[in-house]
Amino acid sequence: MRISLRRGVLSVGRGQPRDPAGAALRQNDQMKLIIFDCDGTIVDSQHAISSAMSVAFEGHGLEQPERSDVIAVVGLSLVEAVSRLLPQGAQDQAVPIAESYKHAFAELRQQPHHQEPLFPGAAETIAALARRDDFLLGIATGKSRRGVDALFEREGLADYFVTIQTADDHPSKPHPSMIARAMIECGVEPTGTIMIGDTTYDIEMACAAGVAGLGVNWGYHPRSMLEAAGARVIVPDYVALPDAVERIFCVSGGAAA
Repeated sequence: MRISLRRGVLSVGRGQPRDPAGAALRQNDQMKLIIFDCDGTIVDSQHAISSAMSVAFEGHGLEQPERSDVIAVVGLSLVEAVSRLLPQGAQDQAVPIAESYKHAFAELRQQPHHQEPLFPGAAETIAALARRDDFLLGIATGKSRRGVDALFEREGLADYFVTIQTADDHPSKPHPSMIARAMIECGVEPTGTIMIGDTTYDIEMACAAGVAGLGVNWGYHPRSMLEAAGARVIVPDYVALPDAVERIFCVSGGAAA
């Protein structure tokens, strides 16, 4: 069964997801929830993020941050990320710079040379997981809802995700709020939930929410950092992802050790 809901799943009764026609999904104890990070996990947005951040800082008369520093904070909510990039004593500029970043990114998205490609195998693997009757897919991202919608519209991914949690409505990662809300919307327990991401913020968020964190080795934080943060498994590519998901669910039911 496929659900097409742009603003998350419709919850009925005790949080049991239903499709727009009102037909219940499976009983929730049969369902597993797989939550994906976005930037660095599904989409390689580092070039666009770095460029927009440089424009934003320059527009406020500040030195452009190093590209490596920008990539290191991808995954945090925007204001938190900007705050970490600002020189000491300039944190009061975080909000206006964040607004400038939004405008710069929106303008970059309209340009023909805009680069924000999916990682190899992302679309195919997500589609295959979404076809499973026992899996629900979700998003937990520091990206804005507008950014997620634009990406999913362009790539045709919107119909695969039944719950989408963004920085618009939650504290920054690694606070567990996004995962907690996704589980409530889908009626799934921590033992039936996995968080997939490329940064320590994703894995730390998973641990804080009591769910298994699955790290990916193609994103913005190195394997050693993901291991130190508590990743249950780290996969090298999307080909290996479905087996890793199955292994986590089969071995421990999904919950973090």
